[in-house]
Amino acid sequence: MQKMISTAIASALATSLALAVPAHASAVAAATVHEAPLRAHLQFLSSDVLEGRGTGQRGGDLTVAYLEAQAMAAGLKPANGNSYRQSVKIAGVKAVPQDSKVVLEAGGQAQALTLTFGKDWVWAPGDAKPVHAMDAEMVFVGYGISAPELGWDDYKGIDCKGKVLVMMVNDPMPTAAEPERFGGKGLTYYGRWTYKFEEAARHGAAGVLLIHTDASASYGWSVVQNSWTAERFQLAAGNTGTGMQGWMTEATARALFKAAGHDLDALRATAETTQFKPVALGARVKGEARAEVRLVEQFNVAGIVPGTDPKLKDEVVIYSAHWDHLGKQGSGADTIYNGAVDNASGSAGLLAMAQEAAKAPARRSQMFLWVAAEEQGLLGSAAYAASPLWPANKTAANLNLDSMNFVGATRDIGTQGSERTELGAMAEATAKAMGMKVAKPAPDLSGGYFRSDHFSFAKAGIPAFSIEGGHEYVQRSEASAAMAKAYQARYHQVTDEYDASWDLSGMVQQAQFTLNLGRMIANAPKMPAWKAGDAFGKVRAGGM
Repeated sequence: MQKMISTAIASALATSLALAVPAHASAVAAATVHEAPLRAHLQFLSSDVLEGRGTGQRGGDLTVAYLEAQAMAAGLKPANGNSYRQSVKIAGVKAVPQDSKVVLEAGGQAQALTLTFGKDWVWAPGDAKPVHAMDAEMVFVGYGISAPELGWDDYKGIDCKGKVLVMMVNDPMPTAAEPERFGGKGLTYYGRWTYKFEEAARHGAAGVLLIHTDASASYGWSVVQNSWTAERFQLAAGNTGTGMQGWMTEATARALFKAAGHDLDALRATAETTQFKPVALGARVKGEARAEVRLVEQFNVAGIVPGTDPKLKDEVVIYSAHWDHLGKQGSGADTIYNGAVDNASGSAGLLAMAQEAAKAPARRSQMFLWVAAEEQGLLGSAAYAASPLWPANKTAANLNLDSMNFVGATRDIGTQGSERTELGAMAEATAKAMGMKVAKPAPDLSGGYFRSDHFSFAKAGIPAFSIEGGHEYVQRSEASAAMAKAYQARYHQVTDEYDASWDLSGMVQQAQFTLNLGRMIANAPKMPAWKAGDAFGKVRAGGM
């Protein structure tokens, strides 16, 4: 399969691009990703030596040193002055419920609800401060969405200062009259729990408690419980969150609302309409919440292939992947979360691509960016977007790789999110030139577009999406599909380990597609644009 990609496919792509950029067709053909270096990087990055590449752990420091050395060896130029590193200041935060005394009181009664941290609710500071004295009124704000372009405001007439907001996750549901309201079946960013916290902070709230249901969150309470009872990370600089951020179970919410004299289901129903107004619950959060806080410095790693065009070299295409995983945790026989697929594969893919891109520069410059702390909430890419190493308005696109295809070559390639910009048409042209096709889009029920590093770039107005593996396998279609599906049981487990028997032809294919698409963007006469009306396109238009 590798030979097919490196000869016939590369030749076809070169011919296709020659129509638009004849002078650079030979350079395009020369940028051929090879399996040997990709496999070698993958094996090492996912080895026990790097201890799972954990944020704030020794393995993370070793990983940065390796990536820095390999970027230099590949011929990339430092992207941050004379350095390949970009500092990312992070706060590690862990709630200490045993040293805290924080309760919910409802209905004007001194008697608090009997709640157990982890079982009934979870919380932690969003501003990296270790102690918060709480005596805050609780207000139900529906979905907690402020979307004036959609005629929606759940914050009507409320001063949020000093208040703890209770809200639902996900989006308002589509109706028969408005089947595409808030993305229809798909999830918009307004539905993501990260947005809820951000919007509450913008309104000056003291805290936020989200109401969990399996359906609205798309995962069970155990996912919330496991995440919020361990150390969590947040950026230590820039905009911070509210003093309290957390979740409560649906049963806890029902008990709270009932004690306060409200019907949870009735208020949920009113929150499905544009007429909804915030409801003071007659309940309070009281007491003192304590947390352990430590400051950690992590690093993004970035290298540049300078462009060849006198003018276009001032613009850049960014390829990204996150280098971190979950590190060492627990006390069992195996405590290392190796993260072979997620995301040693993407980091290895970028290294293999960079090695070839440096040999055959394009008209625009190209940046290879390995970001930190994705598993902690896209922190490395968010830090880059806040302080970019290349001006955002001169960044043509971001192409992201996260959890690559380790099963085998496919006839299709995943480009979900590319349709929001002119990258969609370019992705289709790239796939066609490689004898492939773009996979059919499906409703984004879990909000996947908002959960990978490309989203930090999209929020900054840069056309961006993640390239995903296909599903129409060339060889052993049923067995290959079953192998891919079986990975879900290893996702974020200690069993996500490298296997020397893996057929990496699909991973090479995915990396080659990404590099081919990036070079098409880098050689195009103009930078790609967002589709008319897209919210992220408005960000770019406002900043140009």
